[in-house]
Amino acid sequence: MTDALRALDTAIAAPRPGVNVGLWRWSVRQRLGGVRSALQILDTGQEWHSLTDVGALRDRGTLLSRLAVLADDVLDRTDLEDLLLELRRLMVDVNRHLREV
Repeated sequence: MTDALRALDTAIAAPRPGVNVGLWRWSVRQRLGGVRSALQILDTGQEWHSLTDVGALRDRGTLLSRLAVLADDVLDRTDLEDLLLELRRLMVDVNRHLREV
């Protein structure tokens, strides 16, 4: 999981002038897919019976939904600053989720 987050962090650096924005968008989308895959297979090795565990599963579901929406948005959203802000918020939330699991 940390490798996927590190790759996303590297990818979301704002595209430099002269860099093909379409290639940047595709790279970010691919890294979002890596984080999504890592979240899907994340398993704590325990049974999910307590309310805390159910809350963690719900939070993971919310993160997966946000990842799916951002994966689509990254390809065509015109406001890159707003997109970068949302991507950074997502990374913070995924990191917090990992600490709580």
